[in-house]
Amino acid sequence: MATATKAKVKIQPLGDRVVIRSLEEAEEMRGGLYIPDTAKEKPQQGEIVAVGPGRFEKGERVPMELKVGLKVLYGKYSGTEVRFDDEEYLIIKESDVLAVIG
Repeated sequence: MATATKAKVKIQPLGDRVVIRSLEEAEEMRGGLYIPDTAKEKPQQGEIVAVGPGRFEKGERVPMELKVGLKVLYGKYSGTEVRFDDEEYLIIKESDVLAVIG
């Protein structure tokens, strides 16, 4: 039996940017009330799926500290949301990543 696997992301960020796939939090229904998607807060954590080559500083490239596969926390209103191959991604600068999770 074949198993479905995620295809590699074909987005290559430039400079010191990273592409993040948001980790959706489990939907909780409190008191039997349904919370619509428009009322939910944006997730602030995700998994890095692509990393740029790094920024230039004084004529030399500074390599990225972040790597593909890390789970990270990022600012609530950081970056640009893009839709690619029916998936939503967030492209942010390395400096907008607040922390690495576990």
